[in-house]
Amino acid sequence: MKRIYLDFAATTPTDKRVVDAMAPYFSETFGNASSVHGYGREAKAALENSRAKLASVIGARESELFFMSGGTESDNSALFGIASRFSTSDKKNLVISSIEHHAVFHAAESLRKNGFDVNTLPVDSKGFVSPDELKRAITDKTFLVSIIHVNNEIGTIQNLAELIKVAHDRGVLFHSDAVQSFCRTKFNVRELNLDLASFTAHKVYGPKGIGALYIKRGIDFEPLLHGGSQERNRRPGTESVPLAVGFAKAAELCTEEFDSERARLTKLNSILREKIPVGVPGVIFNSPEEDSVPNILSISIDGREVEIDGEALIVNMDLEGIAVTSGSACSSGSLQPSHVIKALGRDDRTTMATVRFSFGRFTTEEEILIAADTFAKIVARIGKRRKLSSAVS
Repeated sequence: MKRIYLDFAATTPTDKRVVDAMAPYFSETFGNASSVHGYGREAKAALENSRAKLASVIGARESELFFMSGGTESDNSALFGIASRFSTSDKKNLVISSIEHHAVFHAAESLRKNGFDVNTLPVDSKGFVSPDELKRAITDKTFLVSIIHVNNEIGTIQNLAELIKVAHDRGVLFHSDAVQSFCRTKFNVRELNLDLASFTAHKVYGPKGIGALYIKRGIDFEPLLHGGSQERNRRPGTESVPLAVGFAKAAELCTEEFDSERARLTKLNSILREKIPVGVPGVIFNSPEEDSVPNILSISIDGREVEIDGEALIVNMDLEGIAVTSGSACSSGSLQPSHVIKALGRDDRTTMATVRFSFGRFTTEEEILIAADTFAKIVARIGKRRKLSSAVS
């Protein structure tokens, strides 16, 4: 059986070129970057060179980029690091969207339990946040707005520039989870005028276990962890030089291949959009055709037309050798409907019958065609048509 991986939004295989770049820093240039001797200085040079490369990709200063263990720590650090500044003031209102990644969603819930207020913005049927809704949500007590740039389940690209302006006009800081947009969009923190942004390596063919947080110069910030002076007192702990090198190499490759890869992924997305509806009743595309990344396509089966077990749909795809998911890998195993798909206005049955196809650097056109055909056959085999139907477009 040919195995096909279509879950690149969950994680990507580490590119061999990235592995090769990292290799010397495990056993040759292995020093602790905080040590003052020669071994340490060599490691420090590699670390700072990696930081400089990553900063250049997002338009930041080197001093504004801090290495973290991944996107989750970066998101948590952003929210808690800014919230801690207002723990003794009356500015305790946080604004997020209803389609945030769980790293922001759950961090916001933790803040709520500790005396903060959280305003959760609705989105439209395509996953977009309205600037007018944001205007209404911000109050004199709002200390931070955090809105995801590219949604990890449906691929919607928010108009951050407009949303950031709304926040800044009220004197409020703005953070964005940019994990899915990093190296998949022309993301520039300086042009966007962002205050904080979160990134990770393993979504862009880099190693797992490393991410970064951008903090605009001049922003007061309380570290989430304590115990050392690394990362200029923003994130203590011995820096992983091999992972930093891998992160930078992955970003370098993605930048070099951005245009050609985007065109290729756009073609694959179009093929899947064209082939999936053939023989599949009740198909709803959750991912908008415009203003979305080309590597993510979320599809639901309208529960008013077809009765189908969403978990069985994923399992049967896997039995056919095709790896897809219902949504975020961080909620894998949960029997609860995706909060992202629900936020689009889908009912529970439709939400549960959702499949996210996400593809990448090593996906072929043949694999997309096989996946579309297999999906149609499985829906026909395990789905049950309802007599009364009402299509959702």
